Amino acid sequence: MALPYFLGCPQWQHPAWNSGLPPGRSPLDRYSQVFNCVEGNTTFYATPSREQCQQWRSQVPDDFRFLLKFPRTITHDRLLSGVDAGMRDFLEVVAPLEDVFGPFLLQLPAAFGPEHLNNLWRFVDALPAPLGCTVEVRNSAFFSKGDAEKTLNRGLRERNIARVCLDSRALFAATPDNEVTIDAQRKKPRVPVHLLPGNAAPVIRYIGHPDLEANRCYLAPWVERVGAWIEQGQRPYFFLHMPDIGDALSLAELWTELLSERVDSMETLRFNEKQPQLGLF
Repeated sequence: MALPYFLGCPQWQHPAWNSGLPPGRSPLDRYSQVFNCVEGNTTFYATPSREQCQQWRSQVPDDFRFLLKFPRTITHDRLLSGVDAGMRDFLEVVAPLEDVFGPFLLQLPAAFGPEHLNNLWRFVDALPAPLGCTVEVRNSAFFSKGDAEKTLNRGLRERNIARVCLDSRALFAATPDNEVTIDAQRKKPRVPVHLLPGNAAPVIRYIGHPDLEANRCYLAPWVERVGAWIEQGQRPYFFLHMPDIGDALSLAELWTELLSERVDSMETLRFNEKQPQLGLF
């Protein structure tokens, strides 16, 4: 199903998805028949080989997009300082995916504050054309609506860079009465929902409530917003997370059901629970 926007998850495989995704030659092939983008979390923790990137490219259609995360050694360990060589090495490895790149995910830790903004501008200005990125910040100063946030937003707009909007409200509305929810609330940042209007394609990361139906009220504003973007000819990126990522397909069904009621010609994703179990590899 061709989508007028980009919809994806933080990964492309999970054992709980085996019965839901269509048949295919690999987990990525199966995933890319349903979703048209993915967060590249794997590259945050470890850089793949160039050969692995070539294999990934062969498993996705031309309209699929990888939003790869820069390695944590660049963003978290060095806070974007003195990382030119590391950036070049990383881009060389992932070059086989160049024609299916979305914006790179530049996810910055809470330790990256206003005093580090010059590192950010040097880094993004050094990215070779036509590569681009989208920036996620977690320092509280960038959510205070003060000078630090205004400076950040102004710099992003000047460079036509989207600010990632992380919406974790549903997750933190859940009662932490089980290990999965407790772990998710411990790992995910609890930051206000700040959306930066601009010309760059919006990037939304939605972290769901473990009770599927409880997500309806939190998704409703995004249904209206994404619907309006689609009508305006924009192609936003919308990523679906759950405390237990195995539940992401169910959240995708709910999301697309709600969006189909808002946007003409949109279809609801339905995952076949009766398909035979397939191995991950």
